[in-house]
Amino acid sequence: MFRSTAILTILLTALLVCSCSNPATNQPKAVTSDAAPTSSSPTAAGEKYRITPETSKITFVGSKVTGSHNGSFEKLSGTIDYNGKPETSKVTITIDANSITTDTPDLTKHLKTADFFDVAKFPEAKFESTEIKLGGEKGATHTVTGNLTLHGVTKSITFPATIVVAPDAITVDSTFAINRKDFGINFAGASDNLIRDDVVLTLKIRGVK
Repeated sequence: MFRSTAILTILLTALLVCSCSNPATNQPKAVTSDAAPTSSSPTAAGEKYRITPETSKITFVGSKVTGSHNGSFEKLSGTIDYNGKPETSKVTITIDANSITTDTPDLTKHLKTADFFDVAKFPEAKFESTEIKLGGEKGATHTVTGNLTLHGVTKSITFPATIVVAPDAITVDSTFAINRKDFGINFAGASDNLIRDDVVLTLKIRGVK
């Protein structure tokens, strides 16, 4: 009897630890700072690659004490202005904030309210790269810096990404954690089930000619 109870206790503890683990723990952390100046001059002549929801995806994982939720943005658009190599190119992405969706319908509705993204007031999010450098954390090919406007707040963020250039497409893949409070999304959640500050973003961007 004692042995059975002990085994059950171990199993329940293991399940509890798994459900409470922070998905951002082992991910690179985006470096956030004041918005960087953007170039007012036109981008040098090059090739344009279109970013559409048919070829690209932005997903996220948010978590709280008792577990986590998966979500994504279903509508996005943008361009990669390619000028011979990633380091002299530029990425611009616009996201329809109202297109957010999650694994729980009630959560999707809540995320659209003023507690979180406040999509009625801030219908779009936008990212515009300001610098792309060779080399990145955890084996990434590059480090990308750019201005992210989210929830009406614009900050410069820096994160690792793997960029692959092919004749007909350019892919940008990255997974990193970002602090939601840097963008004024401060809703804490229930006192016994607090929402974690870090959210894991995964970018699977494919620009095509």
